[in-house]
Amino acid sequence: MARRSSTPPPPEDFTERIVDIDVEQEMQGAFLEYAYSVIYSRALPDARDGLKPVQRRIVYTMQDMGLRPERPHVKSARVVGDVMGKLHPHGDSAIYDALVRLAQGFTMRAPLIDGHGNFGSLDEGPAAARYTEARPAPLTTELTNGLDEDTVDFVPNYDNSLTQPEVLPAAFPNLLVNGASGIAVGMATNMAPHNLIEVVAAARHLLSHPNASLEDLMRFIPGPDLPTGGRIIGLEGIRDAYATGRGIFKTRATVSIENVTARKQGIVVTELPYLIGPEKVIAKIKELVQAKKLQGISDVVDLSDRAQGLRLVIEIKTGFNPEAVLEHLYRLTPLEESFGINNVALVDGQPRTLGLLELLSVYVNHRIDVVRRRTSFRRTKRQDRLHLVDGLLIAIVDIDEVIRIIRSSDDTAMARERLIAAFELTQTQTDYILEMPLRRLTKFSKIELEKEKSELEKDIEELSKILSDEKVLRKLISGELAQVSKTYGSPRRTVLLEGSGVAVKSASATPLEVADSPCWVLLSSTGLLARTTNVEPLVPVDPAERQAHDLLVSAVRTSTRGEVAAITNFGRMIRVPVVDMPALPPTSTAPTLSGGAPATEFVTLAKNERLLALTSLNTETAGLALGTARGVVKRVTTEYPANKDEWEVIGLREGDEVVGVVDLPTDEADLVFISSEAQLLRFSAKLVRPQGRAAGGMAGINLAAGAKVVWFGAVDLNVKDGEWGNVVVTISGSTSALPGTQTGAGKVTPFAEYPAKGRATGGVRCHRFVKGEDTLLLAWAGPSPAYAAGTTGAAVELPAPDQRRDGSGVPLKKAVAAIGGPRPVFGQTESEGAAEAEADTETLPGV
Repeated sequence: MARRSSTPPPPEDFTERIVDIDVEQEMQGAFLEYAYSVIYSRALPDARDGLKPVQRRIVYTMQDMGLRPERPHVKSARVVGDVMGKLHPHGDSAIYDALVRLAQGFTMRAPLIDGHGNFGSLDEGPAAARYTEARPAPLTTELTNGLDEDTVDFVPNYDNSLTQPEVLPAAFPNLLVNGASGIAVGMATNMAPHNLIEVVAAARHLLSHPNASLEDLMRFIPGPDLPTGGRIIGLEGIRDAYATGRGIFKTRATVSIENVTARKQGIVVTELPYLIGPEKVIAKIKELVQAKKLQGISDVVDLSDRAQGLRLVIEIKTGFNPEAVLEHLYRLTPLEESFGINNVALVDGQPRTLGLLELLSVYVNHRIDVVRRRTSFRRTKRQDRLHLVDGLLIAIVDIDEVIRIIRSSDDTAMARERLIAAFELTQTQTDYILEMPLRRLTKFSKIELEKEKSELEKDIEELSKILSDEKVLRKLISGELAQVSKTYGSPRRTVLLEGSGVAVKSASATPLEVADSPCWVLLSSTGLLARTTNVEPLVPVDPAERQAHDLLVSAVRTSTRGEVAAITNFGRMIRVPVVDMPALPPTSTAPTLSGGAPATEFVTLAKNERLLALTSLNTETAGLALGTARGVVKRVTTEYPANKDEWEVIGLREGDEVVGVVDLPTDEADLVFISSEAQLLRFSAKLVRPQGRAAGGMAGINLAAGAKVVWFGAVDLNVKDGEWGNVVVTISGSTSALPGTQTGAGKVTPFAEYPAKGRATGGVRCHRFVKGEDTLLLAWAGPSPAYAAGTTGAAVELPAPDQRRDGSGVPLKKAVAAIGGPRPVFGQTESEGAAEAEADTETLPGV
């Protein structure tokens, strides 16, 4: 075996193949070729059909594949493969990206592809081409109709093996309807979508009035119509863009301020600016909140779904003005975006910046050329057919001679020559006769041919008229545009605002937070909470004018950004921010709480726990006084914890509960117990020493076996207003009746009729039971006039006052669920209450 030599062969001499070039010239040439390819073959749309080369090739390939809107979808990968293999020598990802954009309803105002599957969203990309399916949208057929009628020129593909249309016939101005975006070399395009109906109307006007001005066209196209809706703020930039091809306008989200819950408001976003997704907005808001550059937002929730579309809820913290927060959102987040119009498109193979008039003119001229070529093609086809029909009619007249000539001829060439000589036919007519089956040569065929000839002559005449008269041609195009608009048009989605919008005030005009102003916090007998927008004294309500929810259980005067405490029958004291509560309109100083919110929206209650009253957290008062069902009384010191949201104010024994709470501004009041056995005990608040929060209180009233306290409160001895001053209301009934089924018997007695007794005694009788009665259902003591309400808050009429403290009651017409009085504060008349309006915090006691 011979050994291979390890010595390398001598190097060849390549000196003669080296060419010296100028690097600068070579780079310039290469860059220009690259720039030319990007500008003309990739990035810029044609002004005639509004499509880039890849988009046009996708649409044409789908038609060439036999895909139609009424036929089933096919795999997107199959379309991409055909486009890449036949027409577009680029990567499949670029082709699929273009296909996806044509199918996205949030990108295109009138999508050209009907996609099936995940074609992405503004925040996420689409699924792979092997997972999605596509077919042309119905509107796409209007772009390709007439391709087989010589309406446009065809050019070779990248390897000259196939041909493709240089431009599509385009039966509607696609560039204006769907817009375009692309970055070329040294230039870029960014065109806004418009409404199909408006664009077609402008094009039709230009067809009828070739000398129309820009102002004339803007009467039909006032501005862009974005697929995602929203609002366009300010139209000056749009006018500039329509005039010069360049301009900037602002788009804003469509929002509304709604009540997210009974005590919280939120900004609900239903439409976003063009090409802005909800996740981008949410991320930006969270970033600004974390950086403490945006205040007043507690949460952002995306509730979007296919049923109701986009719904982005931005929850506003209580105490902040939603309008002011919205203004900051517009300024700092993508809820307001700028759109820069740059109308660059190819016209006659050259990139140009076009205004609205130029864009429509280019399209109209293209459509005129398309329809003229189509009409000429159709006329030629009909003329050719008429020529053949004339030959057939000549042959049918003497069909026997035609058959004889054909049978006696040696070959086709001889038959052709003899027929031409005998009947003066052309070669085209003769060839058609020779190829025609014998079954066509009947008398009935002659009738059909004569009818066809008449129709062909009529069509040729109409087509010739179109070609010879420019007005008729334009009228035909206008009618076709109108039909497209009628079939595929949709209402405008984007709202155009001339100015900056009146719905949102400036940040300087709208304070971000609610002002800390004095107000009343009210609790109704049906458990509704609200705050007033003023500090006027709460005046008595005329019983004839009283409405449901007017009866107040508690009324505490505080400030908007302050806090009050809610006390439950379990002895819990819960801190409640005032600003969380709904504000009542300042219509009256005797407000109705029908606009309030349930107390359970503000405090969390356990099973069988009830909210009894509201009180202030003012530490300068005489403290709280509480009474329990077992007759225990307690005054609580005002040393409330500052770092807790809730705490206990009394140590209750097992089976006991609080039945009444009152905030005592001073010791100048009598504490009152009324028991189920109709015993009333009043004694001075000075007889009860204040205790700490954990204490269990002391004996208040001595109860008989089986009896319990039905009401506890305080009565101001200085009240002199009204005919009766303070009164006691008692309602008797039977313990054997089902709850809510008895109306009971009521009695109203002046409070002065009941003498004061010592603490821990049994008191005096306040109501005499008649047959069938054995208990007090309800009781109350306080300033007159007294009001009563049913379970729904509706007013219930009480009987006239009775001087007998031990008298029996008068049957009531309706069941009573709560009783209350009108007075705002201890020891003040209405005028005095108004004079004290600047006091820190005061409470309506005994209601």
